Amino acid sequence: MTKTKETSKKNALREDALEYHKFPQPGKIAIRATTPLATQRDLALAYSPGVAAPCEEIEKDPKTAYDYTAKGNLVAVITNGTAVLGLGAIGALASKPVMEGKSVLFKKFANIDSVDIEVDELDVDKFVDIVAALEPTYGGINLEDIKAPECFEIERKLKERMNIPVFHDDQHGTAIIVTAAFTNW
Repeated sequence: MTKTKETSKKNALREDALEYHKFPQPGKIAIRATTPLATQRDLALAYSPGVAAPCEEIEKDPKTAYDYTAKGNLVAVITNGTAVLGLGAIGALASKPVMEGKSVLFKKFANIDSVDIEVDELDVDKFVDIVAALEPTYGGINLEDIKAPECFEIERKLKERMNIPVFHDDQHGTAIIVTAAFTNW
């Protein structure tokens, strides 16, 4: 392939990628309701006053959050954008398309709902504090594209503090994929 054809092919892929990420609406993820919202009663059950019942149950027994909320099937894909594959240290905001991409892969291949969270924080302890504070919302944390050696310290500290699964994709992703392949073979 000539250099001109190769450049032309890269430019076409770039333009296709920009359009893919922009249309029919910007980004790759959206939120949708899992319960009906068609009637006044549905709305009363979804929010006030009906929402009080599951809140009270969760207050009595926090484990019931897995019965009454999306927590059990909700993973946060979290980065600070310091080691994005092929792009390097591009920062939190610029890494958002990558994290959205990881989130849609969770949905497509495992039917796990996922939200991308880009944290503009380089200090390890502050980053850990921010992520640990998200524990009530998520059933798991997927750390993504965080540079070494900080990624090891961040994962270790989060595992010590949190009572939900935490894994760093760049460290454990390959092992998980290989295990899944053998399991599904």
